[in-house]
Amino acid sequence: MTYSPANTIWVLLGAALVFFMQAGFAMCEAGFTRAKNTGNILMKNLMDFCIGTPLYWLFGYGIMFGAGTALFGWIDPFIMKDYSHVLPAGVPLWAYAIFQTVFCATSATIVSGAMAERTKFSAYCIYSAAISLFIYPVSGHWIWGGGWLAEMGFHDFAGSTAVHMVGGVCALIGAKILGPRVGKYGKDGKPRAILGHNLSIAALGVFILWFCWFGFNGASTVGMDSDSLMASAGLVFFNTNLAAAVATLATMLFTWARYGKPDVSMTFNAALAGLVGITAGCDAVNPFGAALIGLVCGFAVVLSVELFDKVIKIDDPVGAISVHGVCGALGTILTGFFATGVSTMKGVFYGGGFKFLGVQCLGVLSTIAWTAVVITVVFTLIKKTIGLRADAADEIMGLDRSEHGLPTAYAGYAMIPDGTLTEDVAMPMPAEAPAAAAATPRKAKEKAPDEPVYTRVQIICRPASLESLKTAMNKIGITGMTVTNVMGYGLQKGKPEYYRGTPVEVTLLPKVQVDIVVSKVPVRTVIDTARSVLHTGHIGDGKIFVQDVENVVRVRTGEEGYDALQADE
Repeated sequence: MTYSPANTIWVLLGAALVFFMQAGFAMCEAGFTRAKNTGNILMKNLMDFCIGTPLYWLFGYGIMFGAGTALFGWIDPFIMKDYSHVLPAGVPLWAYAIFQTVFCATSATIVSGAMAERTKFSAYCIYSAAISLFIYPVSGHWIWGGGWLAEMGFHDFAGSTAVHMVGGVCALIGAKILGPRVGKYGKDGKPRAILGHNLSIAALGVFILWFCWFGFNGASTVGMDSDSLMASAGLVFFNTNLAAAVATLATMLFTWARYGKPDVSMTFNAALAGLVGITAGCDAVNPFGAALIGLVCGFAVVLSVELFDKVIKIDDPVGAISVHGVCGALGTILTGFFATGVSTMKGVFYGGGFKFLGVQCLGVLSTIAWTAVVITVVFTLIKKTIGLRADAADEIMGLDRSEHGLPTAYAGYAMIPDGTLTEDVAMPMPAEAPAAAAATPRKAKEKAPDEPVYTRVQIICRPASLESLKTAMNKIGITGMTVTNVMGYGLQKGKPEYYRGTPVEVTLLPKVQVDIVVSKVPVRTVIDTARSVLHTGHIGDGKIFVQDVENVVRVRTGEEGYDALQADE
């Protein structure tokens, strides 16, 4: 066989880009979940690739591309047989094998996000192995390995169904069997918003995935040595980018109208939804079709996230079911409407009738059935043996510590306490817990008439007002203060907002707490000065608390009382 340098380099470049999608998925999942589970998320995204790679080499590739039957390839440990019947023109076996390996790893990693924050790490390793070993390869054989769907003309250019929907279906079944996170649903059954801890990391993940998708879709032409292949690659690139952009814009406007403000995390999901949706037909539709597919996915991802979260009550922290499962199926079916006949059969809107659409629907349904049945068996066996879900106490503490012995993935940074409500979890009491002593109020120490009075003035205000407050306090003679960044809310409990379509019940807003102990400066002067600086007339101006202080001690010199509050001479 004569190899083509252009085709080989193109396939290897695509494999490298698709591999780097693992970093994008890791960043997205880590950003959309809580800090206490970050190490666990990153570990899973690393290990599903490392587990899947040798298993795909051992059995997966042979099952997927072996010239066996229309349902199954063949068992070929270590890829030893002849695969010339499926190799693209001019592409060596091992170049094509690594290209397909990274696609397999992508399907497995999708499941991690939907089952995040409450799955045992050992269980994750097992079901990730099952996906790479036989779930993905069997349906992949039907679609790409010359199986019965390929013979019928089913078209899934780069994997809306073969990769993304398979991962999305596994995610759906897994999240359903696993159950929601602690605190996700109240006693009334209504969902509670559990915010991701780092949207900057999530955004980085989205941009990495968008960039790598040009390799995911573009390199699926598996060649660049002819005019037709170069033209196809150009169309694939353009359609991929257009669908993602239109989907993102559609979701931004839709959530803006629906929630009163554009939802950030949902808009991030929309970019991925558009990319997933166009993956099946990026070579077969024109830009108008790509834009319409992106538009449909942009609306669908919002409605799907709300459906699973509020109606079906399946907890999916990152929206993987909606992005990959729902939009993967939608994109494949919509190819049956918008295919122009350039690379495949014509769609309904281009005079092709309903035959091709029927084949697309059949392919989607049969892949769903295969994946759902097998992954249900896998999850059930895991649940009955080693257990699928982490203990409630471990979940509350965070899987970083309970599963990996990692105190925090952010050493050196002060972390905001987890705001998840946990009143529905019964925590065991110590065996011999002593009875609580009755609290006895301490009688205030009586001061002599001429003894100075020390008063603590605690000011809670907006961070933006701190510099003005410090300047004003210095002008009236305040010589010291303690400033702390805090989170909190007042009687209004913050302004109602939405996260991924779910109302945030209590919004903890960033505030600054300024503590001042005064004796020489009149307390009323401090209060009046602070009010004049902080007052805007809007909710959130802050509070001032005034408390008596019994004594003050300067640690360095041992001075007490009035002298301890004065500046050094």
